Amino acid sequence: MTSFPAAVPAPVAGALVAELERIAVSHLSDNLSRLRGATGLQRVHGRRKLVGTALTVKTRPGDNLLIYQALMLGQPGHVLVVDGGGDTTNALVGELIMLYAQQRGFAGFVIDGAVRDSAAFVAADFPCYARGVSHRGPYKQGPWALHVPVSVGGQVIYSGDLIVGDEDGVVSFGQDEAGALIEAAHRTAANEEAIKREIATGKVEQSWLDKVLKPAGL
Repeated sequence: MTSFPAAVPAPVAGALVAELERIAVSHLSDNLSRLRGATGLQRVHGRRKLVGTALTVKTRPGDNLLIYQALMLGQPGHVLVVDGGGDTTNALVGELIMLYAQQRGFAGFVIDGAVRDSAAFVAADFPCYARGVSHRGPYKQGPWALHVPVSVGGQVIYSGDLIVGDEDGVVSFGQDEAGALIEAAHRTAANEEAIKREIATGKVEQSWLDKVLKPAGL
């Protein structure tokens, strides 16, 4: 499989990125029916939020040939999203690729496979989510495909999708969903703040508990 797109998707505007940086991934997930988003990935970096536009790569497990090309074609604000088949035997990216990606303005990596030089990702706090860590380096033979739908941690991700990651994990969604999803996430956050205030009263009987327990006859 060797496939190049006519053009890579343009990264989203900075205002939308700034808006998503203020929203918890769990609030986005709750409003994506709690069914969407990658699972089984670990945060390799420090605490920095990941927000950007997906640029997808599908590759044979343990092979990173096209990752080099993708990083050359990408633009500031892209998130490199790699379907490496979930295999963690050989790392697909490491410190050198991370440094080059930083210079190119990439927002981060989402790798369904392994990475190495994990200490460098922590030191740089360059957003990176991966299936695992391995000292073994990659091969460079192919086959591969660029800018195609990929499967990462049970989530199908398309080039151009929005990617948001924090300490709880990673979600993705289409750009056309962003406006309504952001509004819904704000409502979720406001509701949780109200619950926190009620918890702080110290009362045993609380309305938010009643909403769960009474329909169950409890």
